[in-house]
Amino acid sequence: MADKINAVKGMNDILPASVPRTDRLPDSALWSWFEQKVRQLLARYGYHYIVTPVVEPTALFVRGLGEVTDIVEKEMYSFTDSMNGDKLTLRPEATAGIVRAMVEHNALYNGPLRLWTMGAMFRHERPQKGRYRQFHQLDVEALGFPGPDVDAELILMVRALWRELGLVEGEHVRLEINSLGQPAERQAHRDALIRHFEAHADVLDADAKRRLHSNPLRILDTKNPAMQAIVEAAPQLMDFLGEESRAHFDAVRAVLDAAGLAYRVNPRLVRGMDYYNLTVFEWVTEQLGSQGTVCGGGRYDGLIGQMGGKPAPAVGFGLGIERLLLLIQELGLPVPSAAPAAYAVVPSAAVLPQVMMVLEQLRAAGVSVLQHAGGGNMKAQFKKADASGARYALIFGEDELARGEVTVKSLRDAGGAQVARSLSEVAAWAATLQSPAPNT
Repeated sequence: MADKINAVKGMNDILPASVPRTDRLPDSALWSWFEQKVRQLLARYGYHYIVTPVVEPTALFVRGLGEVTDIVEKEMYSFTDSMNGDKLTLRPEATAGIVRAMVEHNALYNGPLRLWTMGAMFRHERPQKGRYRQFHQLDVEALGFPGPDVDAELILMVRALWRELGLVEGEHVRLEINSLGQPAERQAHRDALIRHFEAHADVLDADAKRRLHSNPLRILDTKNPAMQAIVEAAPQLMDFLGEESRAHFDAVRAVLDAAGLAYRVNPRLVRGMDYYNLTVFEWVTEQLGSQGTVCGGGRYDGLIGQMGGKPAPAVGFGLGIERLLLLIQELGLPVPSAAPAAYAVVPSAAVLPQVMMVLEQLRAAGVSVLQHAGGGNMKAQFKKADASGARYALIFGEDELARGEVTVKSLRDAGGAQVARSLSEVAAWAATLQSPAPNT
């Protein structure tokens, strides 16, 4: 036998629940359920689906994320195309690609856009629980909207998603917000940060010293216990905000207060990229250890101009799908079963043509039906019907078919109630297969 080839470390298969595995990754049914919830919710908010390439020019992320960010310096999967020498990168995040697409196609010519996408991202990190080298994100962007109303809309949209999924804000996840102000205000704060950290240079670790003059905001994110005291004592950006920035932040808060959404103003909540401004927010959890951020977003009014487009405001968020589904699993929240409504028991291969036409009618009526394949006696087929999780067995015995009927047998009650249904009126009784017990 040939040697087995395994997946790349940190890049995982999403498999049906019936496939045995030792990890805690979500199964494909949970994944599909989540995607369906997302599509329905975003349609209600008026956001439109967009798909961008997985591979983009490396320069896009260097320009968009910054040369001194961890993503660009350490984590990107970049390569040179052997066919033409182009420098390319597997996308580490979605926002830069969406903005590139909008600029390239002059998409904001007719006005602002609300967009979303969902797909695989890639970062070369040490794989661990909730952090993978290929991971998947839901990304939502509102481009061309300058006001605090859309900032608040996105935050409330995430809360609505939590509720759709069974998560409780304040218990399972909590909201943190901050304002980064405008570039001049951030520059004044940046200068103050540099002076503060220079005065404590003996406490800074190597990473902080490297970032001191290039990206001092990132020092505030340090997890180094030895630096926590000087980080806590560092100047706070909120003290540098002007009247307009404060008014924008207060307007966002007013909407959240009116919606009864609890939050914490976290002055240490920052973004390392210079194009971010004004509102930033994160939804965090205590249930996943160090991987506590489930969703993060903010306003980035500078990015579209930075990417070569006509300057326009923008705000958005990214949500880690694996991490969120892991949280749902950790909490043991109820999710719909992926089991079919019915399982077709077919005692004789001779009746297959007739049976399969009936099953096609049921599926056309919206009923999920799993057909037994491969033959076998009735006992073996009923065993597989029960294992499938189906609510009903459809028994296509020769006697039933001779009468123009199928027997519908309940598999989920102790009595195993059953009823005969006419094959000439499939559409009339198809909906009863979606109910918990057959109607007699």
